[in-house]
Amino acid sequence: MSAITTHVLDTALGRPAAGVPVRLERVPGSAGAGAGKQPDVLAEASTNDDGRVPQLGPDRVEPGTYRLVFDTTAYFAANAQSSFFPEVAITFTLADPTQHYHVPVLLSPFAYSTYRGS
Repeated sequence: MSAITTHVLDTALGRPAAGVPVRLERVPGSAGAGAGKQPDVLAEASTNDDGRVPQLGPDRVEPGTYRLVFDTTAYFAANAQSSFFPEVAITFTLADPTQHYHVPVLLSPFAYSTYRGS
């Protein structure tokens, strides 16, 4: 299983958000990554019919800062909706490489929320 996973729920429609493009990046300047560089893209995928990306990147990640970028424009356009946020970028710090990190997103056209899941 990937060390980092995500799940997107469309709270406006009350269902999983299928087909959301997601990119996992390692942020420059974190341990092992050079400052001043572009982010290292570790993986790209789209949410499945259940709104999940169960396999996103490596099974183990080093301590450091990472970012999940959700292409909400593509998702809302595919569902004939407009939205305020063209993307949602969530930056977080991982301290323990032995743990699994799950980052759910609750999404609507004009708001989003996230938390560290289990």
